[in-house]
Amino acid sequence: MSVPVTIRLQPDDFDISSEIAALTQGRTDIGAVVSFSGICRGGEGADAIAALTLEHYPGMAEEEIRRHVDEALARWPLTAVTVIHRYGRVVPGDNIVLVLTASAHREAAFQGAEFLMDYLKTNAPFWKFEERAEGASTWVEAHARDDAAAARWGKS
Repeated sequence: MSVPVTIRLQPDDFDISSEIAALTQGRTDIGAVVSFSGICRGGEGADAIAALTLEHYPGMAEEEIRRHVDEALARWPLTAVTVIHRYGRVVPGDNIVLVLTASAHREAAFQGAEFLMDYLKTNAPFWKFEERAEGASTWVEAHARDDAAAARWGKS
């Protein structure tokens, strides 16, 4: 049986519980679903984020995400995967990304989700532009902590 994989890049919000229900409907082989949802944070003071604009390279982004989903499927006994990533302008409190991994057991589901999020954070072809509350705007640079988290999985 092939593993159901859903990858969507979209400007619109998503409903986490509906996505989990779609992933598990009619399935008796799933014993664990791990979900990670990334949300646009705001913050306080001069560093507060007023909005975040996410851009991507259409076609390439989906292919790259699929390549990493395939790698997760090769590494762990996952039984289903969903990756949804928004693009466009989001404001604090809005959903940005959802990764769902399902498996018969929790360990594979946790590891698969963490692997995919580390990839999305460091290497997926997305660019983020932050608008600050005080008016400054900047492109978000890569963070060494994200690179270090991804490095533990080896070359991908």
